[in-house]
Amino acid sequence: MGGSQKGNCSGLPLSLVVIGGLLYKEERTVDYWNYIAENVNSAVSKASDHDKSPDILSLSYNHLPHHSRACFLYMGVLPEDFEIRKSKLTKLWVANGFIKPRKSKSLEEVAEEYLKDLIDRNLIMVRAWSCSGEIRSCSIHDLMRALCVIKAKEEKFLKVVNSDVDQFPKVTDNLRHVSIHKDFKYQSTRFSLEQDHDSPVRSVIFFCRNSPNYISLHFITSFRLLKVLDALAIRFDEFPVEIVELFNLRYIALTYWIKNSFPASISKLCNLETLIVNPGKFREVFNTSFLPLEIWEMPRLRHLLFVRSFLPYPSDALNGGNLVPLKNLQTLSNVVNFRWTKEVLEMMPNLKKLVISYEHDGRTEWSSYCFENFVYLHQLEILKCFFVAKSYLKYQDPLPVNIAFPPELKRLTLSGCRIAWENMSIIGSLPKLEVLKLKDHAFEGAVWEPIEGEFSLLKFLLLEETDLEHWNVDETHFQSLERLNLKYCYNLVKIPSEFGEHLTLQAIELYECSPSVVASAESIKEEQKDYGNDKFQVVVKYERSDV
Repeated sequence: MGGSQKGNCSGLPLSLVVIGGLLYKEERTVDYWNYIAENVNSAVSKASDHDKSPDILSLSYNHLPHHSRACFLYMGVLPEDFEIRKSKLTKLWVANGFIKPRKSKSLEEVAEEYLKDLIDRNLIMVRAWSCSGEIRSCSIHDLMRALCVIKAKEEKFLKVVNSDVDQFPKVTDNLRHVSIHKDFKYQSTRFSLEQDHDSPVRSVIFFCRNSPNYISLHFITSFRLLKVLDALAIRFDEFPVEIVELFNLRYIALTYWIKNSFPASISKLCNLETLIVNPGKFREVFNTSFLPLEIWEMPRLRHLLFVRSFLPYPSDALNGGNLVPLKNLQTLSNVVNFRWTKEVLEMMPNLKKLVISYEHDGRTEWSSYCFENFVYLHQLEILKCFFVAKSYLKYQDPLPVNIAFPPELKRLTLSGCRIAWENMSIIGSLPKLEVLKLKDHAFEGAVWEPIEGEFSLLKFLLLEETDLEHWNVDETHFQSLERLNLKYCYNLVKIPSEFGEHLTLQAIELYECSPSVVASAESIKEEQKDYGNDKFQVVVKYERSDV
């Protein structure tokens, strides 16, 4: 189901794929298959000669489990051919209340199961995979999207506002979800969603081109039931404080130039679960979000995502106030110069993904940030740490070697740590690590010699901007490695020839590496072929010439 198939046999190839997905997921008995065949024949006979696919595709929707129908119909909010990240899609489903809770799993985990079920049924397409083999992004075929829009209209579920001709639904339409795809041709355009009476709408999401500088939020008093406001496609000049009156909001996504701190009144949103802020084109000096102390009064928060933010320490927050642990917080991205004290760890016991950055000023000791306490983030699976020196410093101190990581960690990105390769065991010993990205001299030194048994489950390894010269590997190292990426490894002499015997390896990608590194990769490719691994690839981008 790669691209559009509208022009081929009136959508029949897609219909066949969808029917295949239906048969794959349901009962594998002769009686059931005959039942599906009768339904397909009936749909074909009722359909017009020129357009047989809608009725056939409807079979897949009619056989969906009831709990998955809202998730599928919500795909109709997307523009044609739009690619959406899995993480965002599942957050939207959770915020809208489409996901039924289970005792043993988080709502996000259940949402991912719903998504995989829809993919198995060939109703949603995977567009990209992560380096660890997980779904990164997905989309919906344009014919399936048309089906979503039709079914959603029948069930008063969704309206798509495409142009100036389309109007925001009236209160009497009793619609639950609205997706706005307007193309604003003038930067001064004002767009208002004002309603005369209380609206039943639960979510509003914008997919706008040439977005206006201003959107009217005078509609607030009419949207008391709103759960989701995704306005990343709209540029705000300042934080729209009116939204703090929407007490039912669970999901907010905004793009604005952050000139001031978040208002303390944001804590009035006692049901808020996801807060996403993008500074838009101002991604350098003026992109820092200053969160208020009152953020520690919002126990339902699950995901905080920023390009760059300062988070106040709990000890600074509201003496004698309503300070509560953020036990539901799973994602925190990206906080700057934050100290991981015991107090903080107790406030975020269920954190699963953490993105942090630190700026070395030449005065503050790295040890004051308590990196050794990372090990107590028992639920953490994804960690990204970036370390940079202030522009006036010529040298950045290396991180202390007592840095420690939690055993549940699956994906780790480090940048600018300047730790000696001799201390790599703090990472190599992690029992569940699958993805490792080392950037901008994360580790330093001329020689790396892994210890036997390290990196036993590692699938993806990236080395970027390193002074490494000699990398000594034997058959006991990296036994699960599937992809190796090397970027700007100017000093590296060669890739260890032992990788030629690692039959799990699928590809080596090189970016600005020396001819000797490229030659060693080609030699590994030939050895892989000798072992029957014909699918092994070497991708070379911008080979560096020896001077």
